[in-house]
Amino acid sequence: MKNIILPIVASISVLASNHIYASPSSTGAPTTFVHLFEWSWPDVAKECETFLGPQGYAAVQVSPPSEHITGSQWWTRYQPVSYQLVSRGGDRAAFIDMVSRCKAAGVDIYVDTVINHMAHGSGTGVAGSQFGNKQYPIYSPNDFHQTCAINPEDYGNNPWRVQHCELVGLHDLDTDAPYVQSQLTNYLNDLLDIDVAGFRLDASKHIPANDIGDILGKLNKQSVVFQEVIDQGGEAVQASEYFQNGLVTEFKYSIKLSETFKTGQLAWLKSFGEQWGFMPSYKAVVFSDNHDNQRGHGGAGSIVTFHDGKLYELANVFMLAYPYGYPKVMSSYEFNGNTDAGGPTVPVHQGNHLNCNAQQWQCEHRKPFITGAMRFRNHTNDDWSVQNWWDNGNNRIAFSRGNLGFVAINRESNNMNVRLATGLPAGTYCDELSGGKSAGYCNGRTITVDGDGTAQISLSSMDAIAIHHQSMTTDTPNDGDGDWQRTVVFIKAQTQSGQDMFVRGGLDHNAASQRGLQCDQNSVLCQIPIRHLNLRNQTTAPWKSGDTYLDWQATEPGQSNQAQGTALDWTTNVWPANWGEKKTYDLHGFGESGLNQWGPHYWKLDVEMDCSQTHQGWFELKAFVKNGQGWESDILQANRPYASNNHFAQCGKLNVFEFGKNTHLIQAL
Repeated sequence: MKNIILPIVASISVLASNHIYASPSSTGAPTTFVHLFEWSWPDVAKECETFLGPQGYAAVQVSPPSEHITGSQWWTRYQPVSYQLVSRGGDRAAFIDMVSRCKAAGVDIYVDTVINHMAHGSGTGVAGSQFGNKQYPIYSPNDFHQTCAINPEDYGNNPWRVQHCELVGLHDLDTDAPYVQSQLTNYLNDLLDIDVAGFRLDASKHIPANDIGDILGKLNKQSVVFQEVIDQGGEAVQASEYFQNGLVTEFKYSIKLSETFKTGQLAWLKSFGEQWGFMPSYKAVVFSDNHDNQRGHGGAGSIVTFHDGKLYELANVFMLAYPYGYPKVMSSYEFNGNTDAGGPTVPVHQGNHLNCNAQQWQCEHRKPFITGAMRFRNHTNDDWSVQNWWDNGNNRIAFSRGNLGFVAINRESNNMNVRLATGLPAGTYCDELSGGKSAGYCNGRTITVDGDGTAQISLSSMDAIAIHHQSMTTDTPNDGDGDWQRTVVFIKAQTQSGQDMFVRGGLDHNAASQRGLQCDQNSVLCQIPIRHLNLRNQTTAPWKSGDTYLDWQATEPGQSNQAQGTALDWTTNVWPANWGEKKTYDLHGFGESGLNQWGPHYWKLDVEMDCSQTHQGWFELKAFVKNGQGWESDILQANRPYASNNHFAQCGKLNVFEFGKNTHLIQAL
């Protein structure tokens, strides 16, 4: 095990293992962990190997692994029946395999442990253990506190009842008793022997702090410990009582961060942290949301969650960029208002397919903004200061982490364009939020810092950038390298006013995997760099800003959230007099186009494209009409280079298609 660099003022040594990463070029020392809520052990293991390790995450919090009651609801995992490692996540062998594979990938495992109580009622656990009337495989009625309920008012004035009565009817263990402590110690030591690196202690507020200290004092190895203590002020049980045992969850952080991003002013965040009444940074585990409060439970308020889209990503960018606490990134699933619903029935990793989508696993930790901000924190952790703070008095902010990094956030509805001090030396830097740097080149946007340390920062609405001292580059793929050629695509589609066409494309992931490109692990490999040549259309130009790739995503980091991919412009071959003032593609960015030889309703994409990133000159695309037909149907184009249901176009050529049809025309420009 090794020292993880916790993001705190006074460094605390905790235990983990040396990290070696494949991509991006540099990830920095790990400073952030992720909660893969309700993920199975095989899925966690594969995620460690394919994403978390290479990107630079420190650890994974996994759901409780011990035997629990039956049922599909997520909270069944928090009603233990025994301490056998058999759960909805998998059996003991799968758990051991997960820990081993994650450790080999440089990622530690933190286990969510339930040691305050046992399951309510009677029945059979998922491993076949019988329970009922406070009888469990290793416990009898004498091992529990008396049956009494915690009343709402107890949380403000009766710490004894909070810690000795039953939380929502769950049988409360007598954690002061030597026998109970020995059983809990055996459970935790078993996990440590498997190479688990740390624990979240669920419902710690309901266990006297000294009891937790006694249990931890009997462990065979040192470990990371963070205790769930919901203390929003005025509580009979206070978070500070638990500092003696390790880290503590700071729930006020989540609430205040969410309130500020939802209804406040980001300018307020200049002093975010202890000055807001939070616990000391070196004791705090922080998060934008967690599995409880995103469902309205456990200290909930007006919490920002994945349902808030770009706002959620910006809140996480701030959390990861600002120096306070040990941050935890949430990785959720869609529950469609059913706050009891368990995880999707499909695995996250299904062969080479990733089930991260709007109606299944959310995979927030894979969002480029969140992953990039995590890497930014890794690279700036050595300077635990905020300098060069700037705000506009409202919802635009920027600051540097000493001379190690700089971040800017625009949470306003209009574009931001301002020159700011970055604290960084002169040079060209790769923005971490749009892909960072690989092999010396930028995968996304670049920021140029002048000799005086300032940079012109241009951000669209709901956008952010983050650069750091190790993201400097001397070149980018968009400057000189590659085989850049003008490429034009026309797609005919009858549309009406208020409808717009977008395309998504690049290389097919499955076909690319046969050529050794693992695009499911690194989607950049199947993206094709582009430069838009038409920014004259006032409607589509904002959607093209930040659109530097033809890819399969709706929006890129830095691209307007109104976009649905790469925007096209409406054209015709002739603008009739009865249409009013003549609009031309050359002057207005839409209308009559000299290249259009066929008629009205031919939507045009005009870009420079790096042909070296295509498949022998070929690339794929599929069209989407916003506020109209939506996606076109599958295409079966003749003379295609490999099997696919999309249009095939050639780089450096004029390509003509019809929406939803197999016809195509390719000719020289």
